[in-house]
Amino acid sequence: PSGSGKSTLVHCLAGLDTPDRNPETRIAVGGQNIAGLSDDQLTRFRRDHVGFVFQAFNLVPTLTARQNIELPLSLAGKKVDAARLDALATTLQITKRLDHRPDEMSGGQQQRVAIARALLSQPDVVIADEPTGALDSATSQEVLALLRRCVDELGQTVVVVTHDATVAEAADRVVRVRDGQIVADDARGGVR
Repeated sequence: PSGSGKSTLVHCLAGLDTPDRNPETRIAVGGQNIAGLSDDQLTRFRRDHVGFVFQAFNLVPTLTARQNIELPLSLAGKKVDAARLDALATTLQITKRLDHRPDEMSGGQQQRVAIARALLSQPDVVIADEPTGALDSATSQEVLALLRRCVDELGQTVVVVTHDATVAEAADRVVRVRDGQIVADDARGGVR
């Protein structure tokens, strides 16, 4: 439910927030304890290892969809894989919107641009806050299938925050949070 602490938990996993400054606190992502990293180290860690899909999309309004998708790689000084970008755009059905700014796109199209931005660099971890919230049911299923391929084919970890039971059913593991506490942790078919 809203206010349960899901977003706080995910922000801690991503290094966007810290639970406390206790030296015993450990947040391991990819075998690395990020709890003790400096702000600069956390910034580099997020840039190099984490892809984000924010509930509010967080697209830069003055940039086109293509530029928004390429932005994290540009900021990191990395080359954009044009073929991968095109494949993501095709899968997410945004090819015809790549030259449009966010105010020229629907909420669902903006959401798909945000998903492409998170996936383009093939990060170790993809953190998605309600990634299907602005999408119709058919597009939601396509996005879930794409996230599943990220896990199965690329070995990425995908963490999804959702209120949608259908989205949760697609997961290998479901962690339920209520009032800031983990109340259930169910692995399905073995956690990878």
